[in-house]
Amino acid sequence: MEVPSNLEVPSLDSKLPFQTIILLTIIALLGAYFKLKVSLQRGKNLPPGSLGFPFVGETLSFLKAQKQDTTVQWIADRITKYGPVFKTSLIGSKAIVITGQAGNKLVFSGGDNGFVSNLPQSLSSILGKHSIFEVTGSRHKLIRGAMMTFLKPESLQSFVGEMDSLVKQQLFQELNGKDSTHGVRLMKRITFKVTCSLLFGLPEGKEKDALFADFILAVKGTWAIPLNLPGTAFGKAMQARRRICKLFSQLISRKRREMEEGKVRPDDNMVSTFVALRDENGELLPEEEIIDNFVTLMMASHDTTTIVLSMFLRLLARDAEVRSKVLEEQKQAQKAREENGGKLGWSDVQMMKYTWRVSQELMRMTPPVFGNFKRTSRDISFAGFRIPKGWQIMWVTSPTHMDEKIFSEPEKFDPSRFENPRSIPPYAYIPFGAGHRICPGADFARIEVLLLIHHLVTNYEWAEMIPNEPIIREPLPYPAMGLPLKLKPKKICA
Repeated sequence: MEVPSNLEVPSLDSKLPFQTIILLTIIALLGAYFKLKVSLQRGKNLPPGSLGFPFVGETLSFLKAQKQDTTVQWIADRITKYGPVFKTSLIGSKAIVITGQAGNKLVFSGGDNGFVSNLPQSLSSILGKHSIFEVTGSRHKLIRGAMMTFLKPESLQSFVGEMDSLVKQQLFQELNGKDSTHGVRLMKRITFKVTCSLLFGLPEGKEKDALFADFILAVKGTWAIPLNLPGTAFGKAMQARRRICKLFSQLISRKRREMEEGKVRPDDNMVSTFVALRDENGELLPEEEIIDNFVTLMMASHDTTTIVLSMFLRLLARDAEVRSKVLEEQKQAQKAREENGGKLGWSDVQMMKYTWRVSQELMRMTPPVFGNFKRTSRDISFAGFRIPKGWQIMWVTSPTHMDEKIFSEPEKFDPSRFENPRSIPPYAYIPFGAGHRICPGADFARIEVLLLIHHLVTNYEWAEMIPNEPIIREPLPYPAMGLPLKLKPKKICA
């Protein structure tokens, strides 16, 4: 190619073309940049690892692993290469992945351990900046205390019977006259409606159905790349969040009027509790803060329970021995229910020990939440490394859940592991987190799972319509085709 005469070509002994000189210069500059970057990182004694590509980091490979249900291997490969503590970049943020019992203890120890909750941008945007997962100190204590008004075991005892009735009612409405169903959607709808009724007092109707559809969209955007553009998963999720917020705003306004008119008490449900809640200064909570925590509560209670139930349905369709043991236990609970006037009570649910051990083993092998993020509030040291202030910290379940030193033959399904809870080391089994930040809805989820399994196994038999259906994570683990099931009623639900 000819060079225009009005340009002065740099003179080099090698007579290299101008484009080659530019290319070599860029390469040299990039080399110097990365050398400086590596030098600075070494000076900070950061854990080993890779930050991947600019902005996206290792997000694409992580999301691919999620979709193929190979995230356990994604983590294991990096532990093998870098060790139990390594750096990466996910969803637009630099992160240090901390694994193992010591790492779990560090993250969940509470107090001034140098960590504060800090979710990835996509999840934080959907839950809201006032979410219980984002706030700290006295504010976190205030919000958690309000939630625990209804979620602690002492409170749950008072409405087990009501939850039992709701579960039976929803199952009858969803399955009456049907000979097949999609297990995932069935569990999603029932758990969502039970939560809406018990915690928020939402009646059946178009309002609840619209809320359900928007929550499905919102969940899909929680681990998406945070590009708020039309047509993207994150963009659709943010549109859904706006509609959800509008509905909750209307619900809060109605509840305020009812409280002013003396129609409801502050302890009637979660909405009235939060509407009446005051902080340490005697101030009512802003509506935005209430809504953010309702979104958080709905999303957490909705999908976590649904995943356990979907995996339970899948297991019982495949494992005749487990199915027989669960059914035998539930027949005993059924006798107790008939003696108690047709409703299960708190003591009846506590009888379902084997059924819950099956659930615990399912959560060990396929935890509903694979991991989560915190952020360093100051420079901290761990395992000989320095983790700078402001970095994301990711904890994950699989390194301890699938550790053969903790759980022998970890790939084998064995509910007997949980017969003696004391045999499991602290900070090794963390499907609901651990320590002061353990999920406040863990007991609520346990009761809901046990009640649904009770009414399903005593009223129906089922078989998978797609044998060997794989698990996919988008971002949470579900059967890829929604678990289509062939149903055979044993009797009419009553």
